[in-house]
Parts: sequence; C-alpha cells; structure tokens
Amino acid sequence: MTCTREEQTRTGEQRSTRWRLFSLKQSFFLFCALVIPCTLFAHFYLQRKPIYSQRTFPKCTHGSASHDTITPLPGNKSFIIAPYYDDREGKVIRTLGIVHTELKRLYCYLCCTVETGMHVSEAKIVIHEDRFGFPFGLADIICDEPPNCRPAYVYLNESPAENITRLTRFEIQNRDRGEFKTNFTVCISTLYGNYSNALQFIQTIEMYKLLGAQRVTIYLKNCSRQVEKILEHYSREGIIEVVPWPIHRYLQVSQKWFYEGDNKEIGYYGQMATLNDCLYKNMYRSRFVLLNDIDEIILPSGHKTWDNLMESLQKQNPGVGVFLFEAFAFPQTVVTDGNFSGISSWKQVPGFDILQHINREPPKPDIFNGRKMIVDPRKVVQTSVHSVLNSFGNSIKVPLETALVHHCRSPQQLNLNKSLYIDDRTIWKYNVSLIRNVNQVLNQLSLQ
Repeated sequence: MTCTREEQTRTGEQRSTRWRLFSLKQSFFLFCALVIPCTLFAHFYLQRKPIYSQRTFPKCTHGSASHDTITPLPGNKSFIIAPYYDDREGKVIRTLGIVHTELKRLYCYLCCTVETGMHVSEAKIVIHEDRFGFPFGLADIICDEPPNCRPAYVYLNESPAENITRLTRFEIQNRDRGEFKTNFTVCISTLYGNYSNALQFIQTIEMYKLLGAQRVTIYLKNCSRQVEKILEHYSREGIIEVVPWPIHRYLQVSQKWFYEGDNKEIGYYGQMATLNDCLYKNMYRSRFVLLNDIDEIILPSGHKTWDNLMESLQKQNPGVGVFLFEAFAFPQTVVTDGNFSGISSWKQVPGFDILQHINREPPKPDIFNGRKMIVDPRKVVQTSVHSVLNSFGNSIKVPLETALVHHCRSPQQLNLNKSLYIDDRTIWKYNVSLIRNVNQVLNQLSLQ
C-alpha cells in the first residue's frame, strides 16, 4: 500500500517530534546524572574540608591593626598573641593564640596583592599538650601560605565569609631576617603579684649581663613602683624589653600550673604562652634563648660566661639544640654573711641578697627538680617550662658538674637539717664585678 505525500509528511513530523522528545529526555537525565551530584558533592565537601578560595579586594589593609600583646577574637574563645612566618617545614603562618578546647574552626584570611587577592583557608589548630586540665590553652593556629603569595598580614575569624573590614589585622613577624642582634636573650615569663623583690631583681639582671646576656625579655602583669623604676632604667639602657601581659582582662587566671576544677580558665598566668611567644620573637634575633624565671640564674661551674659554656657544650654535642640544666633551691631562709665591703646601702633596698644564699638543698628523689633551658630557638617548635614539646634534633641534660640553675627562693625541703645543705659558693666568683655594677645602678636610682 502506497502512502500519500500528505501522510508521509505527517509521519516525518511525528518521527521528528519523537526524536526531539527523546533528546530532551536524554539531556534531562544527563543533567540529573552529572550536575546534581556534582552540586551536592561540592556543597558537602566545602562544609567538611578546608576552604581555599580567592577574592580580590582593592586594598589589603582593611580592618584595624592589632597593637596589643593579647587580642580577643569575636566569641571570646580565642585570643591572638602574634603570627610568625615559619618555613622550617613548608611555608606556613604560625599564629600563637590562647584558645578554648571547644573551639572547632578558625579561618585564615591571607592578604597577598591586589592582583592575586585575598586567600581564605581553614586553619589547623594545634593545642599544646601541656595544658594541665585548664579549659584554655596555648595553640598554634597554622595557615598554609599559598603559592606566589608573600602576605604581610593575616586576619583570623570563626567564619569563612566575613567582611574583612570588620576583622583585626595582624602583622606577620619573622618574615625578614638579618644577622643576629644578640648571642644570648633571656626570656622571663610573667612578673605578677605586684612583684617587689627589687634587690634580687637588680642582682639577677647584672648577673645575666656578666654571664653574657645582651637582652632580657620580660612579660609584665604588674609590679611595685620600685621595680617599675628599675624596669624603666634597664629599658633605657637597652638590656630589658618589657612586654605588657594583661591576661587578667580576658581570662580567670590561676596562680597554679594545674587545674583544680574551679572557675579558673588558664594556669600560671599563661606562662606557656609567654615562653613560646618569647621564643618566636627572638628566633632570628638571638643565637641562643634562655627560658627561666627571674629568681633563677644558670651558673657555669668551670666556665666564666655562657659563651664559653655553650662553645664547649656544642663541641661535645654537635647537632643538639636544647640544653637542660637542673635547678636547685638556695633557700632564702638560710643566710651566710660573706663580709663583702661596699654593700651596706643594700639593706635599704627591699628584696633578698643572693650573695648571702650559698647553701643549696641536696637532691631528693621525691621532689621534682625542674630543669631550665638554653636553646637554639630555630630548632624548637613548641616549648614547655622544663622541656621542649616539639623540636628538630635532640635534647641533652647538662651534668651538675658543668652548670646548674641557682634558684634563690623559699625552701622546698622544709625542716631540713643544716648539716645536709651543700655549701656552693659558685656565685661568689662574680662578687667583685657584681657588687660594683649593682652599686652603680643603685646610685642612679632612688628606691626608698
């Protein structure tokens, strides 16, 4: 049977219509099969994985710059101290901050150039293990530095979509490095409790100078007016760098290093934060950094200065970057009169005379004799008080016969028989220079 032309045309149109419908169905199914899964994957991936994006802003100096030692972020779960460039294992911005253990995320806004824009990524938050149970602890907030980006500033926030004009701008330190400005820098964690031990303070700073320190960095919460005058004197001289440490404005601070289940939020005035910040602050300024308290002096036995001591120790221990010295209490309650001339005026100055305290307590197995450190800061990633937590290379314990920590303090072993004290007059070999230098300082200050 032969179809008419009209029937053939109608049949062709029907086939064409069916083909178009088939093509539309194929396209729709292809869209569902490819686009929707990709959209869902992207949605959930970006929620669960670090965000890495790029946005262009006309300027990279939006937001107010931080000029404080401690800067709170919105939400009061994170307090920023300072960001430092660290290229020892990849190129990262390592920001030191005090964070609550409940903090889940922070985002880095790295300001590159107008052409490359602002890079936003999720930070890695590493809380230092020596938190001792407190809800807040020191953390490394690590931002990867993007390729072809040399940011001068970093912004941090809990949200990845914040307008940066509302955020605080933090200047990245340790980017540019030159020659060492000092061989030895002493880091003193927080002066607190209206610290007033003026005479011992002056003696300790003068001992540091005799031993070879060119700088002493002190984190100051508060002190007496007399000690404040001493700090001003040494700051003018250039030996002391005072870093304000107003941690009590932001957190409930404990005087103890361990958590007791009370309302305190961080231990021992944030000592971990000050020591690590001082370490990074001086990482490329100083050949060595000493980590100890203001009533402690690392005293060599067979050497006159730290230069001689460290030259010998490094020669014997190549590649070691952390040297630990055992601390011994020289009780302030046990007094020996050395009959030194020229110290009669010292009685007018509040505080203890370390030259009168030459009896040290013997070692005792059930008492923790903490060690203090001289470190190569470029080999340390994280430090605690008596040891480093993360470093490149090894640590060694320096023998007592080589050096010890002279810790003039209240007694650790109460009711110890006097015959058991060890007569240690190592500090007396500096007495002539120490007395002269202390008197020069006292003549310039009126501390009564």
